Amino acid sequence: MPLYRYKTFKEAQEALWHSNPDKDYYKKVADLWNFAHALDTFFYPRGIFKFKTIEEANKQQTEVELIHAKKK
Repeated sequence: MPLYRYKTFKEAQEALWHSNPDKDYYKKVADLWNFAHALDTFFYPRGIFKFKTIEEANKQQTEVELIHAKKK
């Protein structure tokens, strides 16, 4: 992997930009997202939940995380 040196932070930021993406670029991005999705399969339940106390919210979060942990 090549080593690049930049004089300013702005130059380094601009080096990250990809001004002319092609099909290969989009395939690499899609592959990256698919790989990340495969690593992290944890999903919280959908919807809006109301809790009277922070303790109730923490309890619900713990229960969801325990259910996920038991699936693995």
